[in-house]
Amino acid sequence: MSGILVTGSSGLLGRHVAAALAEAGHDVIGLDLAPPPSGSAWRHVSADATDLSAVYELAKGCRALVHIAAIPRPTGRAAADVFRINMSAMYAATEAARLMGIARFVYASSFSVLGYPFFEQPVMPPYLPVDEGHTAAPQDVYATTKWLGEEMVEAMVRRGAFSALSLRMPWIQTPETFHAAVGPRRRQADAARDLWAYLDARDAASAFVAAVERPADRHLRVFLSAADSYMDRPSAALAAQAYPGVPITRQLDGNAAFIDTSAARAALGFAPRFSWRDYR
Repeated sequence: MSGILVTGSSGLLGRHVAAALAEAGHDVIGLDLAPPPSGSAWRHVSADATDLSAVYELAKGCRALVHIAAIPRPTGRAAADVFRINMSAMYAATEAARLMGIARFVYASSFSVLGYPFFEQPVMPPYLPVDEGHTAAPQDVYATTKWLGEEMVEAMVRRGAFSALSLRMPWIQTPETFHAAVGPRRRQADAARDLWAYLDARDAASAFVAAVERPADRHLRVFLSAADSYMDRPSAALAAQAYPGVPITRQLDGNAAFIDTSAARAALGFAPRFSWRDYR
């Protein structure tokens, strides 16, 4: 198989995606300033994802470009830096793919394009669970860059550069990160801002592999999520307390997720296998 370029391949999500692609038999080139994990099964190049010339050179001969590299949240960095870095990397990735005639572009987007979880003015969903019918409404700089990134992909698809998938994901977790990262959050009322959503990095990686391999036309934007919430309380009770009066369009049985992944299942065969409830 021809090569797959993965930007941000040393990060929490990127390393799982690169590993899954390599395991599926793809020749993977990872681009990241940070070193890859020990024993990684892909060729790593230390480069800046905002450098168009570097991304362009690495994209030669590739049939797909998976763009993950980004500042992953609006906190801890100046807003100007988050915007500059994320948008510069987005431009470099999409333009390199266009110039190199890459057929498939896969973008690590975020469910934050809906406004969660970093909003300053409250976001009330029109219905639950959320799906692709919800209107994008970012407020913070990170969510804005994710939305603008999708629009840059759309512009390239509109001009016939490539077909693309934008995968909108909630908080990425692993068995090693979940309890330290999510445990304290679960005790806060602000957890409702997350829609109590998460996604195991292995399930995310499987979706990226499918996005590279499955036929697709134009630009598809789909949500990913674990099948359950990250809370112990029943989902119906959570919704009634945090989002009273919001219509429920699909039964929230047990600890069901608040993100509907039906579109991802139809397009990619996405079926999350991992739950925090099985983490040890």
